Amino acid sequence: MKRLLFLLALAAPAAFGHASLDRTSPEAASTVRGSPEEVKLWFSHALEPAFSTVQVLDKDGKQVDRKDTRVDPAEAKLVRVTLAPLAPGAYRVVWRVLSADGHVSKGEFGFEVTP
Repeated sequence: MKRLLFLLALAAPAAFGHASLDRTSPEAASTVRGSPEEVKLWFSHALEPAFSTVQVLDKDGKQVDRKDTRVDPAEAKLVRVTLAPLAPGAYRVVWRVLSADGHVSKGEFGFEVTP
């Protein structure tokens, strides 16, 4: 019994980890020249496609992405959304993902577009 509890304790961090944001494109808090074609977010764990969303909002809170969030079929840790052409200005990316182990993570970051 003690051995079983010990083994469960060792497995717990892997089994109960949340998907954390590893990196983004455009990078968080960056300034990009010209409108990017899409926003990409990489996470530490595989994602559940049906329950993972990304929204890109302008300074007025209007959604400016094409509402086509998708987890990349070849890379289950990558979620993308395409963008309509963006005018110069500040944008906010709001995300909520469900990792394959059933945990929800959410957050946001910003970037700026210059001509």
